[in-house]
Amino acid sequence: MVRAAVLPAVGSPLEITDIDLPEPGPGQVRVRLAAAGVCHSDLSLTDGTMRVPVPAVLGHEGAGTVVSVGEGVTHVAPGDGVVLNWAPSCGRCHACSLGEVWLCADALTGAGDVYATRSSDGSDLHPGLNVAAFAEETVVAARCVLPVPDGVPLIDAALLGCAVLTGYGAVHHAARVREGETVAVFGVGGVGLATLQAARIAGAPTIVAVDVSPEKEELARRAGATHYVVASENTAREIRALTGRQGVDVAVECVGRAVTIRTAWESTRRGGRTTVVGIGGKDQQVTFNALELFHWGRTLSGCVYGNADPAVDLPVLAGHVRAGRLDLGALVTDRITLDGIPAAFETMKAGKGGRALVVF
Repeated sequence: MVRAAVLPAVGSPLEITDIDLPEPGPGQVRVRLAAAGVCHSDLSLTDGTMRVPVPAVLGHEGAGTVVSVGEGVTHVAPGDGVVLNWAPSCGRCHACSLGEVWLCADALTGAGDVYATRSSDGSDLHPGLNVAAFAEETVVAARCVLPVPDGVPLIDAALLGCAVLTGYGAVHHAARVREGETVAVFGVGGVGLATLQAARIAGAPTIVAVDVSPEKEELARRAGATHYVVASENTAREIRALTGRQGVDVAVECVGRAVTIRTAWESTRRGGRTTVVGIGGKDQQVTFNALELFHWGRTLSGCVYGNADPAVDLPVLAGHVRAGRLDLGALVTDRITLDGIPAAFETMKAGKGGRALVVF
């Protein structure tokens, strides 16, 4: 029996309760969590922006130690440190055949599977986004675990599972920022802070951070921002003023709101590139007229999981950590217990802080 954060129904508050976790079956791994990040995607599952079978145990950004393995599992063993991969690719679908593993059609097909039982009432529980990291221990498919790279502390490694892969990938894979290009990052949460660091690593000389909260300026500048803009109706104009009236080469939107996406697009130069990382609801409609699309020649593209391949990118990120170029701890503004997750959700709703990290 382990403690976990259970979402009983969409729109309901999380319940911290005991669950009965089975031993791993064939092709499964049981992991004792060391840490789990509280991501905005988890909040999107609670309010119905993203769908999840309920009741469910949420949490998808985590790292821990293998407790036991089921039959046929050979790439990890009890005692190994692992990072949870919430969107493992199947290697067989059309997207995987093209090398676009972040678009794998089968990555989330296991999300509806029952994986545990809630002890209080015996109800079946589902693993939110495959891995159910908001629990002291979890049982996942073997393809959902990757060895922690050398030189990365286990607790910090949790952040690699979503925020860092997403932010780094948005810059280096989706937007393909080149050395010397200017970048604007909209939204200074956990993913935004990772994106700022990634832009610095890419060699961007001008990095503009944008957020509604003036209090986040120090966080943003520590992550690599050279300028900070408090979001307003004049944001695009302010960014153009900082870049010789041209606009930035690349904008990365980490919020998922129509007005922010539109502003990010307007903040880029003629021929600039906007990458949308934030997950917005169906009600967030972004509009453009045909003439401006022709005139500005800008590119607007979505970005899923940083367009990353975790198996390939984790060692690369570890190299940046070991070299001191990537500071995982700088993303974390609150270290909490499992009981602190509901309050962390409220902090996110208020647009405060960076990443909250559950430390078990």
